[in-house]
Amino acid sequence: MLEDIKVALVTGGNRGIGYELVKQLALNGFKVILTSRDLEKGHKAALKCKESNLNVSFLMLDIDNPESIHQAVSIINERFGRLDVLINNAGVYLDRNKKLVDIDPSILERTMATNFFGAYHVIRSFIPLMEKQGYGRIINVSSEYGSMGEMSYPGVGAYKLSKLALNGLTRLLAAEIKGDIQINAVDPGWVSTDMGGPSAPRTPKQAAESILWLATTGSKGPNGEFFKDGKRIDW
Repeated sequence: MLEDIKVALVTGGNRGIGYELVKQLALNGFKVILTSRDLEKGHKAALKCKESNLNVSFLMLDIDNPESIHQAVSIINERFGRLDVLINNAGVYLDRNKKLVDIDPSILERTMATNFFGAYHVIRSFIPLMEKQGYGRIINVSSEYGSMGEMSYPGVGAYKLSKLALNGLTRLLAAEIKGDIQINAVDPGWVSTDMGGPSAPRTPKQAAESILWLATTGSKGPNGEFFKDGKRIDW
C-alpha cells in the first residue's frame, strides 16, 4: 500500500554526504524530501534524482530560519501527513586552526547557529509529526571532533563545541522522547566533500552507508548513542 511508504527528510541534501543519503534512501524505497537553503542547487539535485527514477522531491529549508522550518513542517504535513526519518546533515565548518579566544566571536556564533541551534529547531519542529504516529528515526550527523576527548586538544574550537553541543542534545532528547522514536548521532569520518576537502580518504557513499542503517532500526534499536561505522563510540 502506498500509505506504508516511509517518508524521509535530509537537511543540506543538495551535495556531498547529504546528496548521497538522499539517493540511498530513495534506492531503499523511501519517499525522500531533499532540502537545501539554496533554491537553484536544491532543485537541480532533486531533478538529477528524478531522472534516475528515484522518489525524491525538493523543499527549500533554511535551518537558520525558524520561519522557513515552520513552513517546511506545514508543507510536509499537508503533502504526506507524516515524517518517519529525519537526518540532520546540514552544517558549516568555518574555523581556521586558531585558538578559540583568537577567532572572531561571530565565527563561533554562526557555527553554533547552524550546527547546534539549526538542528535543535528542526528536531523540535518535526517531532510532533513523529509523535502523532508514535514512530520516528532521527539521525544527527556529528563528528568525532565533538567527543569530550577532543576538547583536550587546541584548534577547530567553534566546530568542536558545536558538535559537542549536538551530541549532548542527542542524549538529552533520547531521554525525553517517548514512543518508538529513536535519536542517535553518527560520525561519518573524514569524507571527500566540499567541507572535507579532496584529500579525505572516504567517499560520500561510504559515509552514507555508515549512517543509513540507523534509518531502519527496529523498536529495540539504539537510542541516544554515538556511532562510527556501525560501532558505538565514546561521547
